[in-house]
Amino acid sequence: MSFTETTRTSWLARLKNALIGAVIGIILVIAAIWALVWNEGRSIKAYRALTEGAGVVVSVSAEEIAPSNEGKLIHISGKLTPGGVPTDPEFGIAADGAVAIRREVEMYQWVEKSESRSETKLGGSEQTVTTYTYSREWKSGREDLGDFRQPEGHENPDLVVDGQSFAIDSAKVGAFTVSGENVAGLGAETDLRLTEEEVRRAERLLSRTVHLDRGGFYVGSDPSQPRVGDLRIRYNRADLAEASFVAAQSGGWLKPFTASNGREIFLSAAGEANAATMFDAAQAENTMIMWLIRLGGIVGLLVGFSLFFSILGVIADVVPIAGSLVRFGTGLIALVLTALVGPLAIAIGWFAYRPLLSLGLVACGVLVAFAVLRFRRRMMPRVSAAN
Repeated sequence: MSFTETTRTSWLARLKNALIGAVIGIILVIAAIWALVWNEGRSIKAYRALTEGAGVVVSVSAEEIAPSNEGKLIHISGKLTPGGVPTDPEFGIAADGAVAIRREVEMYQWVEKSESRSETKLGGSEQTVTTYTYSREWKSGREDLGDFRQPEGHENPDLVVDGQSFAIDSAKVGAFTVSGENVAGLGAETDLRLTEEEVRRAERLLSRTVHLDRGGFYVGSDPSQPRVGDLRIRYNRADLAEASFVAAQSGGWLKPFTASNGREIFLSAAGEANAATMFDAAQAENTMIMWLIRLGGIVGLLVGFSLFFSILGVIADVVPIAGSLVRFGTGLIALVLTALVGPLAIAIGWFAYRPLLSLGLVACGVLVAFAVLRFRRRMMPRVSAAN
């Protein structure tokens, strides 16, 4: 099912939108610069905290809580015992021995997809042809009818239940206690098979026909012929036999350790892992996050500069070919500015949080440049004499 819509936007309306886009572009550039500078500080502080932690951590037995280690950063590995049973209170689904269960919900519903093609006309107006296509698909969440261009005939019912995770309150690692939130994400996930008794309970709760389908619930009349509003509900269980932690000992609990710069350290891993391996993994994760934020900041700068200069392309669109040329030129300018401002923002962040190292690098660069120039001056007379 599809339909096509043709819209025409006047040059003045496009100019107004471009002005708004330019303001948004300025805000985006400022936000990207701030993020790049902040990211350098964040990564440096995390690096220093982890380096400090790696130097003071003490590996201890998980079977004994020594008062002398109170408040210290300790590393333990041991068998994990869940301190309860993770339960979905709505459906009464539980998984004995697991550290968490996860409920996945999909609804068979109408989905809108659109494809647009725009053409600039003489005088600066723009004609856009958009094709809207509607299909029924299984999707998590609910497609909002208010977002559909043609809502009539494509109504989606309310989602009566959504996806959610349920973790145990706490767990034991030897003699130590750790919060359930800190172990829920470590467990290996497997399908949780449901029973006919649980199907009957779900029917009473939802007041709809429920089938046992591939180990989960199918809420609807016929799984082989889905209708809009039918649900598929699946459960996964997370199991964890052994775990390792680097954290502060606090009255028998494992809590985040606060480094001298205020950063908190709480490391966890499934299975048995030594402290050095866990700190190396944490440093690698910190580096990865740093580069991802750098990439996001650079992309933000490019988009911001492009939005800022887009108004020039709209002005030139009075003659379509001129608009294309101007957009090509402003695109290059945005790219050059991004290449200049991005590294500069990163350098400012470095200088703000590592001034001594930054000055040292600058001094080394100056010395190298001076040495190269001096070497060239000494060589030039010899070359001249040889000639």
